[in-house]
Amino acid sequence: MDTKNKKQAEFRFYEELNDFLPSGRKKHSFIYEFYGSASVKDAIEANNVPHIEVDLIIVNGMPVGFDYLLKEGDRVAVYPVFESFDISGLKSSDLKPLRNVRFVNDVHLGKLTRLLRMTGFDTAYRNDLEDDEIIRISIEEQRIILTRDLGILKNKKVQKGYFLRSQQPEEQLMEVILRFQLQSKMKFLSRCIVCNGIIEKTDKSSVESFLKPLTKKHFSDFYRCRSCGKVYWEGSHFNKMKMFFQNLKSGLKKSFSQHHDRNCKD
Repeated sequence: MDTKNKKQAEFRFYEELNDFLPSGRKKHSFIYEFYGSASVKDAIEANNVPHIEVDLIIVNGMPVGFDYLLKEGDRVAVYPVFESFDISGLKSSDLKPLRNVRFVNDVHLGKLTRLLRMTGFDTAYRNDLEDDEIIRISIEEQRIILTRDLGILKNKKVQKGYFLRSQQPEEQLMEVILRFQLQSKMKFLSRCIVCNGIIEKTDKSSVESFLKPLTKKHFSDFYRCRSCGKVYWEGSHFNKMKMFFQNLKSGLKKSFSQHHDRNCKD
């Protein structure tokens, strides 16, 4: 490689994009070296930041798209996806923030899938999906890919996606809800945790043939999935899920309040 053609640009990544950077590059400007014609997208992903986590790129004070070719001495500021307010007037990208939020989860997120569905969120999932199929579903059905695999998020076809920071399903659920500001859209057990279908109340007489004798004797309110036919009733398992949901709401309220307090101090 001809070192005489080496060029430099100054980069600064903001907010949660710093999660992807090594410690020496977090929360301050640093020099990025490149050769020839390098796109700003290539530079961003060379720093391990998936392009789908980026919503706004400013070069020398002006917004640019991912195809912008870096020049010697450029000053680049890279901002994360904004969900809480509209910055469409500044953006040169054709990607728009999602408001009707739906997900497709990668094969390692079965537990998170059940929690998201239990909380009322439309979540596609199969434990045998290949990356290409996940990307196809994301594009065709306008779903956000949830994953801990940076490789799939760096695929140039991916339009909407999010890298989960936590490895714990309960923490991941809170992370997703807070990240996409879904607190007001939670609806307990409105979706089937098995197939993602819609759950609706049903007459006891229509499901009696599926019930065990004690269930039939002690319970009167039943719900059924429109898609797979799974029957739900307010037994001990139902009550545990409902308690989890109530604790989740309390935890989200506390986390939101703490985040708001930190922003006010900043």
